[in-house]
Amino acid sequence: MKKKQINGMKLEFDAISSNEAFARQTMCAFAAGLDPTIDEISDLRVIISEAVTNCVVHAYKNAPGKVEITAKTYEDRSMRIKIKDRGCGIEDIDKCMQPLYTTDPSGERGGMGFAIMQAMSEKFRVVSAPGAGTALYIEIKFGK
Repeated sequence: MKKKQINGMKLEFDAISSNEAFARQTMCAFAAGLDPTIDEISDLRVIISEAVTNCVVHAYKNAPGKVEITAKTYEDRSMRIKIKDRGCGIEDIDKCMQPLYTTDPSGERGGMGFAIMQAMSEKFRVVSAPGAGTALYIEIKFGK
């Protein structure tokens, strides 16, 4: 049976580090209609932070670009989120999903972003192609 959508939004912003906080706050405000707990909001904040940071650091490598977030909420207190960039894309998604793997040569990144997002989500999927960008599909269920 198809879930009944109760709300939806779309957000696009520049892929710069300072917009990571903007994205987190906006998504938490949007999720507030589902009456999440503090722990659930905390998980959502981490997911959005990791995803947007990946766009800035890995997809665009701190060069100009856009991040697009669409989100929908449903009567069962779930939220589906799509976070998309048009950056460099990912050549080997399976490799990037492995904990501690990073493409950041500086050694400043721990390589845990995808693993953390996946662990905090009900469903998590990455779609990407080199040169074509990446899209993350995330489903979160509040009030488990």
